[in-house]
Amino acid sequence: MLPKNPIIGLCQQASFLISAAKVDQCPEDSGLEVAFAGRSNAGKSSALNTLTHASLARTSKTPGRTQLLNFFRLDDERRLVDLPGYGYAKVPIPLKQHWQKHLEAYLGSRESLCGLVLMMDIRHPLTEFDQMMLDWSVASGMPLHILLTKADKLAFGAAKNALLKVRQDIRKQWGEGISIQLFSAPKRMGVEEAQMVLAGWLDLLPEEDEESAEA
Repeated sequence: MLPKNPIIGLCQQASFLISAAKVDQCPEDSGLEVAFAGRSNAGKSSALNTLTHASLARTSKTPGRTQLLNFFRLDDERRLVDLPGYGYAKVPIPLKQHWQKHLEAYLGSRESLCGLVLMMDIRHPLTEFDQMMLDWSVASGMPLHILLTKADKLAFGAAKNALLKVRQDIRKQWGEGISIQLFSAPKRMGVEEAQMVLAGWLDLLPEEDEESAEA
């Protein structure tokens, strides 16, 4: 049984902080923040809302609505960041280029960034964008945790097989350092596991609990 996670209390008081179109509009680069990334249709906003027990991120039936870096305050030293959704075909090319430019600038310059949660639709994993994020994570030494979202769309056995296959592919190409799990926002599948990862990155766990979260 997982120990009670201190991040839950922080999430209950989480609040919107600011939206930024460019890196120079971001909050002061201090403390710790975890960013959430994923293709526009990977269920990123739903996952963020489920993990925080709050309606922080705006969800939409039209993918591609997250066009800014959206910052959410947990406390004076900790933040979550909803990154622009990427790769939706109906978004105009200039806007895609703007997103990519400022996403890369954020990832490359943000000193307070301590971890990246990457959402992949379990039915369409390891897209070109996903592989780009994995490449960047390994090259920069940034901790990365993958949520295979929409796991409820598959039978449990098929979902487990998909998890094993993606984990095997990632280890083969990107090594052992990337963690991965099944996740479903509607079914609340994998919520506690993901929250333990967040708490570890945000320095909220005693050392013995951090070791169990990483195991």
